[in-house]
Amino acid sequence: MSQKNQVKKTTGGLHLHLVKRDDISWWESWIIRAIAILLALVVSGALTVLITKIDPVKMYVTMVESAFGTPRRIWNLAQGTAILLCIALAVTPAFKMKFWNIGAEGQTLMGGFATAAFIIAYGSKLPDSLLIPITFVLSMLAGAFWAIIPAYFKTKLNANETLFTLMMNYIAIQILAYFTMEWAIPKNSNTARILHEGQLPPLFGQPYFINILVVVIVTVLMYIYLKYSKQGYEISVVGESVNTARYIGINVNKVTLRTMAISGAICGIAGFLLVSGTNHSVNQNSVNGRGYTAIMVSWLAKFNPIYMILTSLLIVFLQMGSLKIAEVHHLNPSFPDIITGIIIFFIIGSEFFINYKLKLKNKEEKVW
Repeated sequence: MSQKNQVKKTTGGLHLHLVKRDDISWWESWIIRAIAILLALVVSGALTVLITKIDPVKMYVTMVESAFGTPRRIWNLAQGTAILLCIALAVTPAFKMKFWNIGAEGQTLMGGFATAAFIIAYGSKLPDSLLIPITFVLSMLAGAFWAIIPAYFKTKLNANETLFTLMMNYIAIQILAYFTMEWAIPKNSNTARILHEGQLPPLFGQPYFINILVVVIVTVLMYIYLKYSKQGYEISVVGESVNTARYIGINVNKVTLRTMAISGAICGIAGFLLVSGTNHSVNQNSVNGRGYTAIMVSWLAKFNPIYMILTSLLIVFLQMGSLKIAEVHHLNPSFPDIITGIIIFFIIGSEFFINYKLKLKNKEEKVW
């Protein structure tokens, strides 16, 4: 049979094709995520019955009660969400620019360190009306300084920002470990010193209200900055293509330094809120891994500050719930973390189905 007479013959078999989605609406993407969460709860429940023999419904009820059972728990949930959200907002501009800032942990610690250092030095000499705004500014400057260091070496020497920012975390941790002992009372007791000055006052009877209010303001400002400002546009262009950014006249090095300064400054604000508004002390464990968790929060929200409210709330809810489950049901402390990990795994996996879809096609073969 000549090539001109080539035909296609359908064999009747079906096979799956992965097809990248051209576009998907926001509500469709959140439906996919909701389905993923429901599936994760089913799988987690089955695993719970298999291993612990505990009724999974009781386990999930315990989880909900741990976060929403009393007004105090709701405020604790809101406070934890606010701190994590603040750090997630901090890493977002850098990540959107494809500058992989893994140093939020250290930048937040340095913001808290600057706050504590100034309070210890001048807390007995200045009123809180001066201490609070000064420490707020100092925390931003400290976080920005800690973030600009790797950014500078990236722009001048093309240093690997992932390793550089990660190593800066360990330096910050050791600085805090040293000063925790120096500031302790008695000295070298390795007990974080309680700071009685420079504390954020309660508002409407709630000690965490100012913390939450500050983060809400930062969230709105970050959304406007990324979506509507010229600098936000430059961040997007640099993230899409450095060569394109240079071609249209954007100073990439300037954008990198500026964006990392903003990222570090917001981390510094989170450090300030931890010291002045939450713990009233600081040590090497004050951030408690939030700098790394914030990366997942930002990524799951597709770098959208408004969606980050939901992802931050979900992560903090899971963390609080897992601790309560272990306490109430006398479980190995690692088991709730397994449940949390399964749920997060399903949520991350749902991103695949947001970006791709499966299509059934008839299998065709060429016949000559």
